[in-house]
Amino acid sequence: MRITHTVIDSPYGPLTLVAADGVLSRLYMEGQRHRPPQETFGERDDDGPFPEVVRQLEAYFAGELTVFELELNLLGTPFQRRVWQQLQRIPYGETRSYGELAEALGNPNASRAVGLANGKNPVGIIVPCHRVIGANGGLTGYGGGLDRKQRLLAFERGRTADVLF
Repeated sequence: MRITHTVIDSPYGPLTLVAADGVLSRLYMEGQRHRPPQETFGERDDDGPFPEVVRQLEAYFAGELTVFELELNLLGTPFQRRVWQQLQRIPYGETRSYGELAEALGNPNASRAVGLANGKNPVGIIVPCHRVIGANGGLTGYGGGLDRKQRLLAFERGRTADVLF
């Protein structure tokens, strides 16, 4: 498997995009929890598979794109991949609780497992794990930090980041 990466600027800090065999497989934010060492990202390649990913991310950050249409190579367990598919069904600007996702997966008692799978999402922002909140409507953990989560949700709702959820 050939691993390559590039780094782009975003309103939320630098983003490292990683591709496996030419398909986006990971997106890391600076300071992200569970971020692997830089040497696992392969050689830097600013062209390769990344121009379309960069174009769509730029359109998203400009407020012009609400649904990503990218091929992804999401490596995880079958359950994790099912959770990540559900995340992609959460509409732009909306949120769902872990319990709601568990119900959508047909297992209303799996909210903790959904939370663990959500935390392992390898392609943040594009697979919108930031749209998942606690049952009480409060913000809960986010690998990129709660500040970024709040800012992403506020951005998608057309508000400023100082609005609390």
